[in-house]
Amino acid sequence: RTRTGELTLHVKELTLLSKALRPLPVVKTDEEGNVHDAFTDPELRHRMRYVDLVVNAGVREVFLKRTRITNAMRKVMEHAGYAEVETPVLQPIPGGAAARPFITHHNALDIPLYLRIANELYLKRLIVGGFEGVFEFSRNFRNEGMDRTHNPEFTIMELYVAYKDYSWMMSFIEGMLRDVATAANGAPTATFKEHVIDFSRPFKRITMCGSIQEKTGVDVLEMNETMLRDLSKKHHVEVDKTMGKGKLIDELFSALVQPELIQPTYVTDFPVEMSPLCKKHRDDPRLTERFELFMAGFEVANAYSELNDPLDQRERFEEQLKLQERGDDEAMFI
Repeated sequence: RTRTGELTLHVKELTLLSKALRPLPVVKTDEEGNVHDAFTDPELRHRMRYVDLVVNAGVREVFLKRTRITNAMRKVMEHAGYAEVETPVLQPIPGGAAARPFITHHNALDIPLYLRIANELYLKRLIVGGFEGVFEFSRNFRNEGMDRTHNPEFTIMELYVAYKDYSWMMSFIEGMLRDVATAANGAPTATFKEHVIDFSRPFKRITMCGSIQEKTGVDVLEMNETMLRDLSKKHHVEVDKTMGKGKLIDELFSALVQPELIQPTYVTDFPVEMSPLCKKHRDDPRLTERFELFMAGFEVANAYSELNDPLDQRERFEEQLKLQERGDDEAMFI
């Protein structure tokens, strides 16, 4: 050390791997813990991820934690005996979700193709072909708006299991997330902003329409589109004329209920208008056997008992076509 206490290194051998024409930002921390010259500009950090990784140590941990998460998910599903598969990214019909696709053109075949919005239909074909369980980490593309919860390109994990229903899937996902959190964080918890998410306790379960009724005092299942629009206006929920009954209910839920779902919560039994690929509820044909999992105010999972009645499926598709004709961009592509 020097007289002032600065650490000095005596280098015996130095190999220059590459000449750097521009210096990296040097982040300095003083004796009081104050950070100077930090590389914190959001736009620069996103445009120069390589610099962000070098300078900000916490960013590297995010990448490594993501790897631990996907590895833990694979381990759970492989232990259950399910096969990991890959399905087409370029598809002739963009099915499996209600979203606007990206369109491209295949020059050799002279046909339009779509970047997949979901891999659902191909995974279902594998189940029909005899697999009892398949899963895929799928890169999906949706040509829609962008915000902090929606990106035009994103990764999703989809799992299909034969002979099971949505109640079984809720139990399976609950156990998986407990194992994944432990693998990623060393304990069955996760921290998001000011919230500590606890995966060790049984997840809360509420119904979609029941949760809206708690906020509004009315049963939305008994309401028509006009009544739902009036209810939305009363609660300052923005809607438009292209929305059908299902979308109107979804907007009410998103505005009034979703932000308050902090700890892991299953929202179950969606109206049939919202779920064209879901089996009708065994106790109430106005509903479907579907759930979404929410935590920290965000949706993190969506699943349902698969509809396997071809006549019912045709009727649902016809309703989706009517919504398309009204201008609903999120109606299922038929």
